[in-house]
Amino acid sequence: MPAATLTFDDATLAQARRFNRQLDRAPRFRIRNRLIPVLIQSLLHLSQLTGARKLARAGIRVERRVVHNDGVNVPVRILRGLRPARAVVLDFHGGGWVIGNAQMNDELNLATIAACDVAVVSVDYRLAPGATLQQMLDDCLAAARWLLETQFAGLPVFVVGESAGGHLAAATLLRLKEWPDLLARVRGTVLYYGVYDLAGTPSVHAAGADTLVLHGPSMATSMCLLTPGLGEAQRRQAPISPLYGDLAGMPPALMIAGERDPLRDDTTLMAQRWREVAPVETHLVPEAPHGFIRFPIGMAKQVQARAHGWIRERMEGTGR
Repeated sequence: MPAATLTFDDATLAQARRFNRQLDRAPRFRIRNRLIPVLIQSLLHLSQLTGARKLARAGIRVERRVVHNDGVNVPVRILRGLRPARAVVLDFHGGGWVIGNAQMNDELNLATIAACDVAVVSVDYRLAPGATLQQMLDDCLAAARWLLETQFAGLPVFVVGESAGGHLAAATLLRLKEWPDLLARVRGTVLYYGVYDLAGTPSVHAAGADTLVLHGPSMATSMCLLTPGLGEAQRRQAPISPLYGDLAGMPPALMIAGERDPLRDDTTLMAQRWREVAPVETHLVPEAPHGFIRFPIGMAKQVQARAHGWIRERMEGTGR
């Protein structure tokens, strides 16, 4: 079947532009500034104090577990809806590797459960600077192997990642190639504006002070902080930089980025390479900056609806 296309009417685009003008007055996120991530993480925890009640009203059961695989212990947050799960989503949250937690994706995951009748396993991987990038990668692989080896037997699995979570999702899929039977259980992956080259793609290096959400001029340098002691060539090795990995065996993918996101080249370049080995549907969304899927705008709802449709198509065996 032909790939779906996303089109946005004038009212939707105008709403996005108005929201961007508000973002233009907000501080930009940067990894190098340690104070801002700590502040954001504290505010995140405060905002989550009433989250359990919202999930309960929606009939969502929440289970927190520490799972174990190959000597690695990692917390996960499991969400189940009222109806039996027809598939399971393995979810990796974003936050620039320095902020965030599994609970921050509850609203997005609740919508996916309602639209697709899935269960969601969201990974609470360790964060920098307390953890190294390798430890984060190991946490994500451990959670993936635990799920694929022992949980939700017989159900198709979808891997979803946003931003830094997109990076960790792609890296985890690459590492799963060591266990082909496990990788074969993954029916597809949805990657929102991920980071696939830790040495920086052209749009990252060209990012200026007018970048929204992210602090453009410091992005390339900030990513180097995740890989201390490594040169540019070493940073462009997989799985640290999934863009340069052997993608043979990867599942079908839906990749989404915004035209105003300095990470847009990561998505477009990864989609080009991924398409050589598996079907890929890509959307470069007009007027959209980094993180737009979370914004209270019609464009975000429209993109989420397409992601839900894409997952359902693969659950039903009708997708490419």
